[in-house]
Amino acid sequence: MSERVTSPAAEDSGTRRVDLEITGMTCASCVGRVERKLGKLEGVTATVNLPLETAAVAVPPSVTDEEIIAAVDRAGYSASIRHAPHEHTSTTVTGSGHPAPGHGEESGDGDHGSHGPDGHEGHEDHLNHGPSVDVIKPRLIGAAALTLPLFLISMIPALQFPHWGWVALALATPVTFWAAWPFHTAAFKAARHGSSTMDTLVSIGVLAAWGFSTAELLLDPAMTAHAGAAMGGGGMTSMSSMADHQLYFETAGVVTTFLLLGRWLEARAKKRAGHALKSLLDLGAKTATVLRDGVEATVPAAQLVPGDEFVVRPGEKVATDGYVVSGHSAVDTSLITGESVPEEVGPEDTVTGATVNTSGRLLVRATRTGSDTTLAQMGRLVSDAQTGKAPIARLADRISAVFVPIVLVIAVITFALWLLFSGDLHAAFRAAVAVLVIACPCALGLATPVGLLAGTGRASQLGILIRGPEVLEDTRTVDTIVLDKTGTVTAGDLAVTSVTPLNGHDADQVLLLAGAVESHSEHPIAAAITTAAREAAASAGNTVPEVTGFESAAGGGVRGTVQSHTVAAGRSSYISTQLDSGALTAAEEQQFADAEAAGATAIWVSVDGRVAGIISLQDTIKESSAPAITEFTRLGLRPILLTGDNAQVAAQVAAAVGISAEDVFAGVRPEDKVAKVIELQDAGRVVAMVGDGVNDAPALAQADLGIAMGSGTDVAREAADITVMGSSLGQVVQSVQLSRKTLGIIKSNLFWAFAYNTLGIPVAALGLLNPMLAGAAMALSSVLVVANSLRLTRFAR
Repeated sequence: MSERVTSPAAEDSGTRRVDLEITGMTCASCVGRVERKLGKLEGVTATVNLPLETAAVAVPPSVTDEEIIAAVDRAGYSASIRHAPHEHTSTTVTGSGHPAPGHGEESGDGDHGSHGPDGHEGHEDHLNHGPSVDVIKPRLIGAAALTLPLFLISMIPALQFPHWGWVALALATPVTFWAAWPFHTAAFKAARHGSSTMDTLVSIGVLAAWGFSTAELLLDPAMTAHAGAAMGGGGMTSMSSMADHQLYFETAGVVTTFLLLGRWLEARAKKRAGHALKSLLDLGAKTATVLRDGVEATVPAAQLVPGDEFVVRPGEKVATDGYVVSGHSAVDTSLITGESVPEEVGPEDTVTGATVNTSGRLLVRATRTGSDTTLAQMGRLVSDAQTGKAPIARLADRISAVFVPIVLVIAVITFALWLLFSGDLHAAFRAAVAVLVIACPCALGLATPVGLLAGTGRASQLGILIRGPEVLEDTRTVDTIVLDKTGTVTAGDLAVTSVTPLNGHDADQVLLLAGAVESHSEHPIAAAITTAAREAAASAGNTVPEVTGFESAAGGGVRGTVQSHTVAAGRSSYISTQLDSGALTAAEEQQFADAEAAGATAIWVSVDGRVAGIISLQDTIKESSAPAITEFTRLGLRPILLTGDNAQVAAQVAAAVGISAEDVFAGVRPEDKVAKVIELQDAGRVVAMVGDGVNDAPALAQADLGIAMGSGTDVAREAADITVMGSSLGQVVQSVQLSRKTLGIIKSNLFWAFAYNTLGIPVAALGLLNPMLAGAAMALSSVLVVANSLRLTRFAR
């Protein structure tokens, strides 16, 4: 995707963000070199991602795109500006007033061979660092075909024949110069700019093995004139150890083949690691049926603009974000939210692009298109998280910056010391080559980014968006989790909790009559009363009676005729106008006040001009809340309930979900939520805040870790570090678990990568490691790092 992004913060400082595609990087040393070159430009900061082959660059107005690309070129790599699939900029009709800038259709819709606006065939190419799969595969096949006989005739005396050394030279030459060519070109580019990479080590090792052996053979053309010769220098007929070998053509061949195999396996595995993001970006509808002047026309979804009305039939995907103009249906939102239960929608309800219409026909008016859609924003968040670096990764970068030069020095010292103390040129050569091959820091460069690819990709499949890699470290230190009540612990949907009959009426009768008159209203309170009435009637084998003469007063109440009775329902100001007496009695008002004091939303019901009862409604607790609170406690987190409701309601909710009474803070005004978070932080707590409303945004930003419920507002999501696209606290638990697991995988990757190099180099320097085995081990280490990261793709399956 190509995108020029300017964040709100950036606007204030005058900087802009430029996304680059960079080719030619192969290891952590490359990443450090590009970042340093870009950092030398005044005011420029860059974060480079190895597997994605991208860079996010913060650029001041004084620096041009051409200067940025030139800086990358000076580092020895090629760069281009990433171009979006759709260059038009869309606007948001309704929203928070500040659509997240630059949330375009995400990453990787560009191909390395085509960086123009139309070159977006395949995000997968960004997951291959170094040579692409298309380059590696034929070279790997050719190298394997030539190396197998080369290895056999070199290592098994029984298979040797007169002058087999020349055949070995013929077999090794194409492997050394054609199959290993990507390593040589990368090493040459680095050398041109006075630097070195892991490819430098590989290239020197392979060329040294081939060059040394060729020189030996040319100086003594008859050294393999006899079958089984050149093993131990005296024509031994039994297989000798590698320590006595004088020709090392097979070393060049085997090392090249193993490294190509490792690169190929890495590329395939990294495709799997990044598949979640690609799948996410592919979810969007490709076409839309637009309604214009009463005529339906099929157009590409990318051509939609805010205000367009389009038809969504059963089984079709919603083309873009919007709201329902007409029609009713159940929409499967699982692709976005991770929740399996379809959501009922009707006129004025919002729908999200890429969700699936399961039943009725809908007419939807587009409000967000292109880079402003929820799907594009999700992709942007995921890609940003994958592009960034966890603080722990900075250590790897610093080490890799000096790693290759140090290894080259160690190899030279190894060669010199072996030659000095043993006088054995062959042993000195073997040890030096083994040091070069075993030390390649490829696994070090992959340890963090591949773990992030797998972890954040899996999170997106679960409806969890992690804003950046530093968030992973925050989840490890959090010890307190503050929960907003409404919409977080509770559903935010009212339900009837009690019916108080008055003046001789029966509670069931009051609910039935109220449900009948409310059934023609679209107000949420009316819907809750109607649902309760229908459930009560069904349990008694009855149905809710029909209402006639229905009238609705905006914001006040409703009235109609039910079973020959005039029934009214509404707030105090409205119901007083429906009473024969024209006013409520003091006793009635006190009962109403008591109901509200208990935390309920209270509604009057009158029948034939007299008060019949009071219906109390309260928010319902989500089924996922209690298990989630239990899991938070198991994870070592202290759950705290924060609410603006009164203490009685807060205590009831806390008791129901398992939060201790001392950890309940009721009557907290929106502006005081930040103060409460600061108070906890001042007490030494590391605080995570979970919320969903506009009034939660400041507290989410203040908290050490902000977690927004995706069912909430755009403002809340913008302020959060983690967004769960559903409304279940269970997803919040998953977000913490997955973040911690991702961090654990990254740490284990880095540990084994460091340990591998730390242990392997001295073993090789002591002459205890065959260069061929060193090549195999080096390739295997990279594959193991990727395989370890792929464990994250199985999380919560």
